[in-house]
Amino acid sequence: MGFLRRLGWYLVGLSIGIIFLVFFFKKKSDETDTEFCYFPNCRVLKDMRSKPLVFGDNLEARFRDTVLIRSFLQDGDIDFGRSDTESKPCKTYVVKMKQAQDEIQLIFKNCSGEVIVESKFKEN
Repeated sequence: MGFLRRLGWYLVGLSIGIIFLVFFFKKKSDETDTEFCYFPNCRVLKDMRSKPLVFGDNLEARFRDTVLIRSFLQDGDIDFGRSDTESKPCKTYVVKMKQAQDEIQLIFKNCSGEVIVESKFKEN
């Protein structure tokens, strides 16, 4: 049996195995509602989604919508350059998301038992 023939059979088996794993893990994640978050952005947003929301005093009225804030925590991007991940007792994150044609940035304080939506981020 030649090398190319063995390589072909190996690739066929590998393809079948990969397809099986994709369907298996997709079904498993749908049943148990698990996510595979390995990147820092996904991990922090998932942690904040699991905690109760509290609106800060400085937050504008139009941002006091739980559905809007949940969409920030689902689809937003954390700007780690502007965030303060070392602050105590709550870490401060700047989360940005595109809304229509402008980009909105909100400040979230991630505490141990809750997430506080502070205010809209203002650039200096």
